[in-house]
Parts: sequence; structure tokens; C-alpha cells
Amino acid sequence: MKATYAWGLRRREVIKLDLADLGHNPHAPEFGDLGVIYVRWGKASKGSAPKRRSVLTVFPWSVKVLEQWVGGYRALFETAAGSGALWPSERSPRLDMGALGDRFASYRDALGLPQELTLHCLRHSYVTHLIEAGYDPLFVQQQVGHSYASTTALYTSVSSDFRTRTLRNVLDGAISRAISAATGEGLG
Repeated sequence: MKATYAWGLRRREVIKLDLADLGHNPHAPEFGDLGVIYVRWGKASKGSAPKRRSVLTVFPWSVKVLEQWVGGYRALFETAAGSGALWPSERSPRLDMGALGDRFASYRDALGLPQELTLHCLRHSYVTHLIEAGYDPLFVQQQVGHSYASTTALYTSVSSDFRTRTLRNVLDGAISRAISAATGEGLG
């Protein structure tokens, strides 16, 4: 579930990950061999094969989580030895989508969170948090594998604080430019 949020992945993309899908990003050496995740089972367009994409690591904490899983906990599953799957289960070489969704639902229910909250909501949160952190919207769109910016925009639910800060920055910039123009400072 942490990987779903940390890389903004869909449920199918998460369960289809293999150890071979983890890679080094030479532009972010601080993430070691977990600087990029190669998604091979992205959502397909009508009638086409699954879309592939590279998702860059943006959260330092996510590397530590994945290192702990790959370096220790994964090996505790007997099914892991014969599988290249990143997420083996107790009975199968690969976790299935239903089990992942059910586990999320059980955590949600135990915490008393609304039924409307699904695992896919973590993907929406990922998009929103990157936008609020100042990442370029095109970068965010590419990270989540959307063909259109309008789709990414539907995922984005920024906070009222963010909207207020954004408006204040725009207004402050406009006022500064107007003052500069009026006093002749912009002439040169």
C-alpha cells in the first residue's frame, strides 16, 4: 500500500511489479537502485497492449520502505524463492488484486474511515501532494501515465490553503509588476 502511494500506482500496476522492475536513476543517485520503477502493466488504451512507463522516485522514505521489504521481509514468504514477483503471498508466487483491495478495506474499516475511500484514492493523493509540493504538472501527468492533462486535473484536489497561497502569489506578482510599471522601474 505504501508503494501504491509512493509511486502513484494503480492496483494492477503494483501487483504486477517484479524485482527486475526496480532500477537506478543516474540523476538521483541518492535513491540507489530504487530511483525508478519500470511499470510494464500500465492501463491500456482500447484494443492495445498495456502501456509501459518509468516512474521516478520522489519520496526518500519510500526507498527505505522498499529496501526493508526486498532485503528482509519478502524472503519470509516461502513462495518468494521461486518467484520474481516483488509481492509474493503466503499461497501464491504473486499477490492478487482482490487480496490487496480486501486488505486495504479491512484497514480502512478498522480505522473507521469512510467506505468511499479505496486503494485508488492513494493515487489521487499522490497527484495532489506532488502538485502542492510544486512539481511541474506535466511531470506529474507523466508519472501517473495519463495521456491528457485533463485526466490528471480530475485527480487533483488541492487544499484551500494551497489555493489561497497560489492566489496570493499571483496577486503579489501582479501588484509588483503594476507598481514597477507605474514608477518607471520597468523601463530601461
